[in-house]
Amino acid sequence: MSQDAMEKRLRWRVRRGTRELDALFGGWLDERYPHADEAERRAFDELLDVQDPDLWDWVMGHAQATRPDWQAIIDDIRARHRL
Repeated sequence: MSQDAMEKRLRWRVRRGTRELDALFGGWLDERYPHADEAERRAFDELLDVQDPDLWDWVMGHAQATRPDWQAIIDDIRARHRL
């Protein structure tokens, strides 16, 4: 899959059930994804398979992600938004 096609696919996938998650994950896609290495990109793609309630709990700091690479992305999102 081309890089452009992958980014379009991810753009669709970051549209979550709430505006808040849309903004948080869409912001990471806009700001960090272009500079991420292949492992981070793959982790972000896989992270988007997680259900919204779990993502919300992780982003709000109520729980930790189940994988360290996911937690690194969550930590980055939290830091950028001072959560």
